[in-house]
Amino acid sequence: MTKPHPRMTLVLTENWTMTGGRCDTDALVRWAREAEDAGFDSVMLSEHIVLGPDACAKGPMPNPREYALPGNQAPDTPWPSSVVLLAAMAAVTERIRLAAAAVLAPLRHPLLLAKELATLDLLSKGRLVVLPTVSWSEDEYAALQVPFARRGKLLDEHLAAWKLLWEPGPATFEGEHYRFHDAYLEPKPYRPGGPELWFGGSTLHSAVLRRLVAYGHGFNPLGRPAPGELEKLRAAMTEAGRDLSELEMIGGTRAVFPDDTSVAGLDRALEAVPEQMEQGFTTFCIKPSQFTDDPDGVGDFCRDVMRRVERLAG
Repeated sequence: MTKPHPRMTLVLTENWTMTGGRCDTDALVRWAREAEDAGFDSVMLSEHIVLGPDACAKGPMPNPREYALPGNQAPDTPWPSSVVLLAAMAAVTERIRLAAAAVLAPLRHPLLLAKELATLDLLSKGRLVVLPTVSWSEDEYAALQVPFARRGKLLDEHLAAWKLLWEPGPATFEGEHYRFHDAYLEPKPYRPGGPELWFGGSTLHSAVLRRLVAYGHGFNPLGRPAPGELEKLRAAMTEAGRDLSELEMIGGTRAVFPDDTSVAGLDRALEAVPEQMEQGFTTFCIKPSQFTDDPDGVGDFCRDVMRRVERLAG
């Protein structure tokens, strides 16, 4: 029996070893088009609005090609607006999905963010996927004068407000932090009900579980789920009258660097895919700068990835 074909997501954030200090946005847009041409399912961008001293409190990652952890990046690291950059990517592509990962909802008003996401979904003809989250930087929240300790409750109100705003008719919302009456948000998103929403994090804590069950279309655990987490999610979905199969399961590749100055080997990174497929994961994230230092070689890299994953599905 033929295995399902893995869907690949090209992570276009944190590729600083190939884009330079200012960040080559033209290259990022080109890579999105090259990923589509190679057969990738989606591209992914994350965000920060500003960074402060806590961004580098733990020092830099040993190899700059690694994913940065909280406290492991310079505060002057370039983070282009993911909504604006994904709009540029939408304009040069036709099929590939656009994943706005780590959208820091509490740092905006829900009316503003609902409008931006609805417009991007409309512009891309329904290709937008959104992963709303709260993030980790207290300095970022302080700079925007948003209470860090309330960020989870703020996100919950965003999600409830978006649901109303993306439905027909005027929306009225009475929350603890946000209130609006008879608000007409137009135009609506391309898809009825708005973009698909993914949720995830380093652990499947109660808030993430609750949001997945109430609003989720996808689960992105940002690493391997801890023992028992998938069963915990399955039980919660069942209790809510949903099935785990309704969620797109997003896994990843595992880069292993031989030293602090070299790229990782692609074969070894893809070894993590088959086991995740057995667990029900269908979509896999991969960051090009972990495997190549050539900004002009991303198209070839994407084609190489697709050839290898096709063999995994064979």
